[in-house]
Amino acid sequence: MPATPAPTAPAHEAYARREWLAAAQHFESSATTGTLTADDVTAWSRAAWWLGRPDEALTLAERAYGQLRDAGREEDAIATALRIALVRATRGDVTVGAAWWRRAQGLLRDRPDGPLHAYSTYLDTSLGLTTDGSTWSPSSVARLAELSRSVRSPEVEILSQVVSGMAAIATGDMARGFELLDEAMLGVVTDELEPEWGGDVLCTTIHACHELADLRRMSDWTRSTEAWAARFGSDAVYAGVCRVHRLELRSIEGQWPAVEDDLVRECAALEDGNAWIAGEGWYQLGELKRHQGDIAAAREAYGRARSCGIDPVPGEALLVLEEGAPGRALSMVKYALEGRSPLARVRLLRPGTEIALAAADLAIAHVWAEELRGAARRWTSPGFAAWADAADGMIALRDGRGDVAAAFFSAAVDYHHRHRQRCEHARALAWLAASYDASGNADAADHARDMAAEQFRTLGALARVTVDVGGTPDTGPLTAREAEVLAAVAQGASNREVAERLFISDKTVGRHLANIYVKLDVGTRTAAAAWWRDGAGARARE
Repeated sequence: MPATPAPTAPAHEAYARREWLAAAQHFESSATTGTLTADDVTAWSRAAWWLGRPDEALTLAERAYGQLRDAGREEDAIATALRIALVRATRGDVTVGAAWWRRAQGLLRDRPDGPLHAYSTYLDTSLGLTTDGSTWSPSSVARLAELSRSVRSPEVEILSQVVSGMAAIATGDMARGFELLDEAMLGVVTDELEPEWGGDVLCTTIHACHELADLRRMSDWTRSTEAWAARFGSDAVYAGVCRVHRLELRSIEGQWPAVEDDLVRECAALEDGNAWIAGEGWYQLGELKRHQGDIAAAREAYGRARSCGIDPVPGEALLVLEEGAPGRALSMVKYALEGRSPLARVRLLRPGTEIALAAADLAIAHVWAEELRGAARRWTSPGFAAWADAADGMIALRDGRGDVAAAFFSAAVDYHHRHRQRCEHARALAWLAASYDASGNADAADHARDMAAEQFRTLGALARVTVDVGGTPDTGPLTAREAEVLAAVAQGASNREVAERLFISDKTVGRHLANIYVKLDVGTRTAAAAWWRDGAGARARE
């Protein structure tokens, strides 16, 4: 007489076919009519995770852990505890994730070395769960190298390559770092690593590419990750992660109308399952809206990025600068830089230099520009070099060295054009135009400014063709933007007319005027206009 199939057989069959929704539904139905085994609950948990249901997946995984522990299946219990720690940390719940990691560590302590020790070490060093909070530490590199030699397992080798690669990048050895990461990524996309962990490795590598401004490599590995994720079904959580990365890249390239709605949908769907990736997507949306001049929408997107654990500076600080509060923007950048690693600081230094110059803090502008140039040399990143060119160009322009500034900005313009970073390209053109103005090359300035304006127009961005390098002898204590506002006011323009002329909001015009009154120690629009006509404005017209 043939054996009666187990009640959960259809669920396991659907799970084997990677039909996650069908598997989860079968397990749920079976749970109402009988008791599920630890293996049933584990499979149900993993199906829920693939569907992007982290709360359900964690509840089931914790239930499976208890069943496995009670059944004396210690190795499976440890693997489950580590998976819980990974999922908890990935969604931003690091404290509880660390507690589960410590539980797994306690169970591993007296066991002979094996793959689980490698997973534990990777989790420890990638998330900084140790007491000193360090990531990619030399001790973790050494430990995983030791495990790789003794255990001889593809999965241990991959984890060792990732940790060694990230540690090499942290010390500035880009070539070696990406050589190791690229090798590890090949192992992941050929299914040599458990998929939950493989997904984390993929995200770690793509994030490293983004941090180092290596958008070409980021694009290549995003395509490979998309192909990998597709094997697990279109509803799998990492399919959404890939879509966010792809949308980030398309947004940087200026494909704004095509990505805006998709970014909102994908980020909202990922907030519970992978908060950090969702936060990166919300930040990119904030940048898009800031460039479009939609202040309220930009603030909302930056706020959602912050709620996901992503600091929205420098974008949020640049928004504050554009609203006419350079001092506050500078404070935001200084606060954001505190406690960051040398590599994590780099992305803030170019906008930080611009903000410092607008706030007339020349000393900190020079310090940050020098740090950025040093980072470009240390990490041999062409993207960092382009940012350093822009920062050095801003300082040269502020010092009145127009020819020097033009050379720096020409290099930045070329980089952003070659890498299809359209908004960055347009902004660099605007700075180049100002540099040509300062060097007396009016025709070249007009050409660069026209190119910038056309680029902004086709993007649907505010036409930011003027730049602000802080107060100059011609404008006294006023920034370049404040001088533009006051010059228009002195000509009789209303706030609305000034806003339309300079492509800014009425509210921003009002903020600039308030700052002007304080700097000039006047109390009325008429007095400020008289100051301009009789003093700085007259000198500027000479």
